[in-house]
Amino acid sequence: MPRQDGNVAIVTGGGRGIGYEVARHLVRLGAHVIIGGRDEQEGLAAVRRICEHYKEAKVEFKKLDLASLQSVRQFAQSFRERDLPLNILVNNAGVMLVPEGRTEDGFEQHFGVNYLGHFLLTWLLLDTLKDSGKSGHVSRVVNVSSSAHCIGQIRLNDLNSRQSYSSHAAYCQSKLAQVLFSFHLHQEMQSGGFQVSSCAVDPGMVDTALYRHLWTPLHLAQSVIARLLFRTPEEGATTVLSAALSPALEGDCGGGYWANGCRKMTTPLTFDPQLQVSLWEISLQLLNLH
Repeated sequence: MPRQDGNVAIVTGGGRGIGYEVARHLVRLGAHVIIGGRDEQEGLAAVRRICEHYKEAKVEFKKLDLASLQSVRQFAQSFRERDLPLNILVNNAGVMLVPEGRTEDGFEQHFGVNYLGHFLLTWLLLDTLKDSGKSGHVSRVVNVSSSAHCIGQIRLNDLNSRQSYSSHAAYCQSKLAQVLFSFHLHQEMQSGGFQVSSCAVDPGMVDTALYRHLWTPLHLAQSVIARLLFRTPEEGATTVLSAALSPALEGDCGGGYWANGCRKMTTPLTFDPQLQVSLWEISLQLLNLH
């Protein structure tokens, strides 16, 4: 991967798992990395570990709770006030199969954290991304999704799963929403002539703390199977890094859905222009954006 000296990257959920490995490798390549996360102790520990590996590291932690729109707005405002460029935004943080619950603003947790919080963050940083992109060096938004999006359904009249709740269905819906958002954002940037690309990435089955909410017997089985069959966080970070850094994805080659280091086809639902626009407009309304 090319050196990233002078470039600035934000990685949400960079305190552990895939996000940590993405942040670590970006730092290794010379980028100035800002880890956004909810757990300050975990985030600061990640910064210390990275600095132990790379003495010239430019890495820092900033508080970011995607379950709080106020926290997202404060994080984005704090970043914009520093007048830094933003070359890479990796929307990685997420929750999976959590019990039914609501974010600070009343949204279902999977929808609120995995999708809506990242939608707001990207929107608030979009002008900076536009200003930072150049021909041959576009700014990149990488949304870490999942193959689970393939069985997801978008219920536009019940995005917060109030009519019925299934943690699995809610997770799959949030991952499908991420893909729809990625595709529509990329189209918007291309049609507007901006040097910004947006893609969705499936890191594969990775042994991370995301599985901690599994039913106890399944969690025990998963912990055994994971050591044999799942990817390590470092392996899971490979496709994310490729999408964020590869020179092959400049210009018309950007965007899309990526898994195992390759562009992959997704379900027809993800290409539905009306669904993309409807979800985009509803999201703007939910967030009071114009």
